[in-house]
Amino acid sequence: MHALGRTPALTLLVFTDILMSGSCCVDRNQPTQTGSFMIQDTTVSVQMGIKALLCCPSVSLTKAVLITWIITPRGWPSCIIAYRVETRETNETTCRNRSITWASTPDHSPDLQISAVALQHEGHYSCEIVTPEGNYLKFSDLQVLVPPEVTYFLGKNRTTVCEAIAGKPAAQISWTPDGDCVTKNESHRNGTVTVRSTCHWEHNNVFAVSCFVSHSAGNQTLFIELNQGTTSTPSSLLTILYVKMALFGIIILIVGFTFLKKRNYTRT
Repeated sequence: MHALGRTPALTLLVFTDILMSGSCCVDRNQPTQTGSFMIQDTTVSVQMGIKALLCCPSVSLTKAVLITWIITPRGWPSCIIAYRVETRETNETTCRNRSITWASTPDHSPDLQISAVALQHEGHYSCEIVTPEGNYLKFSDLQVLVPPEVTYFLGKNRTTVCEAIAGKPAAQISWTPDGDCVTKNESHRNGTVTVRSTCHWEHNNVFAVSCFVSHSAGNQTLFIELNQGTTSTPSSLLTILYVKMALFGIIILIVGFTFLKKRNYTRT
């Protein structure tokens, strides 16, 4: 893919971008190194369903001769988008039907955009800009974040289960106050993970707890009142006994009143 016959110097830049939504790429008019072959390697994390912008190297387009995108999503065949500046000719192989398009016209912006990121868009994206002074290459590893569905349910004997369902990457679950906890992960075919944490509190002075779910797409906290009804106490047993005795007394009174009324009616 390199148009120049000489062997250029090599500059390697490695950094990470975390994008929770579509954003602007860096200023393209920044000065670049003359006679170099600059490579940038970046990780871009975008939440599922949000627009993603994938950027080319920071090179002035007035110097560009050829712009080439090579797209390799996981689970899909690779596709290529190329734009030759002199002839304004675009060559494309089966990329457009994947919701991957130019962010603008390539003569104004060589960046790509995905209108709504899905799990199948995750993979490797590389942009190469060929100039008379050298080639500039940027690799982007697109990672899709899936926020989990967070829920809980109460078990027996002061036990509570907190779940982070189908998140990517796997969520982290912690409790306040600490209890006797067991956490299990269940992996799904689409790459998401369900995390289930089961906690038990032995001491009766713990009436409420909080489940904290930590995730790259955002954190959530659930405040949970422990089910006090699952453990019978002496006071609750006495209350039940008093209610039963009161109901039994009322039934006796009704039966006695009915019996006396029938007896008086028979005498008359």
